[in-house]
Formats: sequence, C-alpha cells, structure tokens
Amino acid sequence: LHHTEEYHETTSLIVRRGQVFQLKLTFDRELKDNDKVVVQLMLLVPHIEKGGQSVTSPADAAVGKYFLSVKTARHIYNPGNKVVYVLFNPWCEADTVFMPNDTERLEYVLSDTGYIYVGSLQNIVGRPWNFGQFEEDVLDSCMYLLDKSKLKQKVRKDPVIVSRAMSALVNSNDESGVLFGNWSGTYTGGTSPVAWTGSTTILQKYYKTKKPIRFGQCWVFSGVLTTVMRCLGIPARSVTNFASAHDTEENLKVDIYMNEKGETLDDMTSDSVWNFHVWNDVWMKRPDLPEGFDGWQALDSTPQEISQGVYQCGPCPLKAIRSGEVYLLYDSKFVFAEVNADRVFWQVKNVNGKQKLVKLHEEAKAIGKNISTKAVGKNTREDITAQYKFPEGSPEERKAVEKACSYLNSSNLAVCKSTTPLPPLQAGIQLDVESEKVLWLGNPINLNIIVQNSSAGAWTINLVASCQLQSYTAKVKANLGSIKQTVQTEGKPVIQLPLNIAADAYMKTVTSVADELLIKVNIIAEIQETNEKLTDELTLTFQYPPLKVEMPETAKINEDFTCSFIFKNTLSIPLENCKLHVEGLGIFKMETIDQGDIMPGRIFKSQIICAPNKTGEKKIVAKLTSNQVKGISVEKMITITA
Repeated sequence: LHHTEEYHETTSLIVRRGQVFQLKLTFDRELKDNDKVVVQLMLLVPHIEKGGQSVTSPADAAVGKYFLSVKTARHIYNPGNKVVYVLFNPWCEADTVFMPNDTERLEYVLSDTGYIYVGSLQNIVGRPWNFGQFEEDVLDSCMYLLDKSKLKQKVRKDPVIVSRAMSALVNSNDESGVLFGNWSGTYTGGTSPVAWTGSTTILQKYYKTKKPIRFGQCWVFSGVLTTVMRCLGIPARSVTNFASAHDTEENLKVDIYMNEKGETLDDMTSDSVWNFHVWNDVWMKRPDLPEGFDGWQALDSTPQEISQGVYQCGPCPLKAIRSGEVYLLYDSKFVFAEVNADRVFWQVKNVNGKQKLVKLHEEAKAIGKNISTKAVGKNTREDITAQYKFPEGSPEERKAVEKACSYLNSSNLAVCKSTTPLPPLQAGIQLDVESEKVLWLGNPINLNIIVQNSSAGAWTINLVASCQLQSYTAKVKANLGSIKQTVQTEGKPVIQLPLNIAADAYMKTVTSVADELLIKVNIIAEIQETNEKLTDELTLTFQYPPLKVEMPETAKINEDFTCSFIFKNTLSIPLENCKLHVEGLGIFKMETIDQGDIMPGRIFKSQIICAPNKTGEKKIVAKLTSNQVKGISVEKMITITA
C-alpha cells in the first residue's frame, strides 16, 4: 500500500507520510478502559502520538528514521532497534511532492534503471544507468546524508530544503559528501568516471567508509542525485542540456577566444560551453514562491559555482527559467544562463607585438539545445527543451531574455543588453565542414572545409581552420592541425579545402587521457572587401565496435543462468588494459573483469553465472573500458519469474 516493498531493508517498517499504517501491540494482560497507552515515534523529539493500533503520519511529517516506543502509565517499552522509515509520498494529494499521474510515478519514483544522455549535439547517446534506489544500504546511505545535513526537524518536512541539501551532499566539496569530482583526465587512486554503470556501488561504498568516493563527473553526480531523490520519495529525473553554458560572470554571455589559427584558447576565460551537462529535475510544489511555480524544479549536484557559501544548485522552477523570472529561488540566474546565454566569439590577434581582441560575431541561438531525459515508460529519449525555453527567436523567448537581463546588476545589465542582431552579409558567403559519416578510432580524420558563394560578387577571403581534441567540458587537450589560406571566389560557387589529420597525431593524447575526447573543428573567414567576419564549427565523436550480451530472455528466481559478454576488436589499433564492468540489479553486484590487451581482429568472450534474487523485469548493464576506448555500453533485459 505504501509502494515500499522493493526496498532491500526488510527488518524495519518503511512507510510514506500522510498514509495509515498498522502496528500490532501485544500486552501481558487484557486492556482496561482506564489504561493509557501511547505509541510514540521519535525522530529527534516526540513527533507522532496516536493511541490504538492504527497510526497516521501527517502529510507534512519530517522525513527520516523514527524510533518506536510504547508508553503505558508506568513503563516505556522500547523494542530494541525497531525503527520506522518515513518517506515523502507522491501518492498522497496532501503531500507537496504529490504527482497525479500513475505512469509518471512509476517512472520517476519506482523505476530503478534508466538512461543518461551524453555525446554531442550531432551524436546524442543514451548511456544505460542503474539508479538502484532499493538496493542494500542505499536507503540507510540516504538517511545518513539527511543526518549529515544537520537540517532541523521542522525543515526535514520540506522537499525544497531537503533536495537543496542533497544537491550539496552528493558532491564532496563542502561536507565530505558522496562523490569527489575530477576532470583532470587522470584517475589513479579511484574509479574513472566513465567506468561507473550506476549509483548503487557508489552509495554502498560511501555508507561503509563515510568517505568521498573517487571520482565523479556531471552524469555521475546526476545519476546519484536521481537515486537519492527517488529513494527518499521525491520524483526525479536526470536531464542533459547540450551546448550548455557555464556563465561565471552572471551577464548571460559566454566569451569564446580563438587565436589566429582558429584554435580555441580556454585559458583566457572562466566561461565555457560544455558539449553537454547533466543535472536533475525534481517534482514538488513551491509554497515558498509566488503562485504558478509548482512542478519540475532544476537541481544540480555537480560542483560548479558557490551558492549561499556552499557548492549547491536549485531547486529552481522550470517555469521561472522559461519566463526569465531569475529573481526566484534558487540559483535561477545560473540555470537560465545554462540554457539561454549568448555566445560571443573573439579572435586574439598579434598587432605590433601586442594582443588585440577582434569581435567576430555573437550567437543568440547556440546554447541550450536538445534538452533530454528518458521518456516515461519507454526506453527512448524525450526532448524537454520546450519545458525550459520558448522556441528560439520567438517573441516570447526574446521577452524572457529581456526580463532576465533586467534582474542583473547594473554593470552586467549593460553587457547583457548589448546584443545587436547582425545585418545580413553583403557577401553571400556560407561556411561548412564535411566529414566522413563514421569516424572510427585509429583512422585518419579527413575533413573538407567548404566555402559557398551564393552572391554574384567576387570576394577575397582570409580563411583559417583548426582541429583540436577537447574534453566534453571544452578543455583543449591537443591541437591537431590547422590550415590558413586566402581564397578568391570569382567564378567559383563552391571552394573545398582539405584538412587531414593522421591517426598518430591524436592517438597519443587519446591514450594518455582517461576521459572520452571529442574533435572540435573551428573555421574563421574574413572577407577583405567588406571586413565582414564569419565563423563555423563542428563537433565529431569517435565510433567504436559494439559489445554484445547473450543470455536467456527469462529465468527463475534462485536458479542459476549464464550471461555471456562478447566483443570483437574491429578497429585497426590494439586496445590496451581492457576492463569489463558489469552489474545486474537483483541479480549480481557490480563486478570488474580484467581482459588484458585485445589486438585488432581478436574476440573475447566472458561469462558470469547469475543467481537472481528478485522477480520482475531486470536489466543487466555492461561497459568495456580501455586506454584507447573509454566506454562501450550495452544493456539487456531479462524477466525473472517465481
């Protein structure tokens, strides 16, 4: 009745607030009319008192672990370590986390597996993730975090305050919370962020050691926060924003600097545009705000900016982000910029031995693309961009940006309002980049820079193009090559310039950095006759051979079955230090199996004997990592019957 039967913690009662539950009291004699019996549940101080066998917790009860005792006239009986866990209740209309739709509750509260979307705008990839909120020690880990938050009992009832506290405690920056963030590309002394298959192992290890687990990046922080929220009973989802702005100056602008070769200079600014960033949405009413801001709230545990003295972010209403009401709690300016900031491109030129900044152009529609989450009840991606922003360029969207600008401080307000739409180009020039459809790791990168002239004019164009290896947070890891050329368009509607990079030029960096890297191509064109400037860019991702799973479609509880993982290295390069990471909730805990080096053309087959201990639809998730290939994921469903 309380939708808590899946929790591994079986010796204690787990209930949701605002709902009746039964207790059986056995006495050593018959009760008389004048006997006084009080059932008492204590969190920190006595909270719920009710005679008889039926107990109701208020719909705004503090969430946590209650200790049970029974008071009679002469005695207080304490049944040892018997505790009652009280959770938020999305099934209860009086609870502020009430979610009316049953299929949505099934997805956002009870589903223990899902996807986190990564990659790039041109190549969105769903990475399987085990949330595992019902697994052993996960509930106790969340209770430990609640205690660690030092929230007073009166605010433990408030999902706004609880979720904000958890966004701070899932990172380790302030209170020795769950995950230690690391974007260095070196992960000795811990687990590489790309190797995790889910949240369960992280929370179990944290609960046992009480020390931060190494290492996390944004999708790991989001996956763990989804687990913590669902475990406590707050509906939650992991959300990915592609082309995500990190605006450190709160002026709704992100500055991108490039040198004369067109290479990005990431050390000139603390602003950045991440290929993607993953955070969370949580569902709740907002009685602390004016009317109209209930529903989904953005929440982020990746430590990016300090808020009220701590690395925490949200909850911030999606409706406030959409309408530009960035004065509303919490951190709405930062989240608004992540999906709405303008990109400003600058070229750093060397003029007579001095650096000179030349503004290339400004883009108002490049940030906050394809905002993605797993669809309700389906293993597909749902685009929720429209929940965060109006259509790009629409009057409503520009009005929201203007409103957001109006809430900035005076110096940033001037910068924010300085956007002027560029007039149409006098020279009808367009830039483009062509690449091979599939870019296999270990193969050369062959690109064509294309200049199209749709006007009758003859133009002289100074063109530079560069190719760089970058992390998903836009940190430059290597400059791979560039071209610089002056081209004449007269009589040529299309000009093609090749930019070719040998595999040797990038493989050393790919192997030495433990992160998955992307290829970033930048083009800058200056038209001499009009002094007009154009830029274009392309992000490419490497492709890998598939990892396959073989196992039966059904199995019986407590009866062994075999699961096989098969991989053939069809790349032209050896894969060194291969590790297979596998996990199946309700079947087996996360295991890592060393596979050594896999030469080109070689096949490996690894088998695991599985003993399922829960019935229902279960998912096995596997991931292959190596020095060269950072993560090939696969999943397969199996139905476990009684």
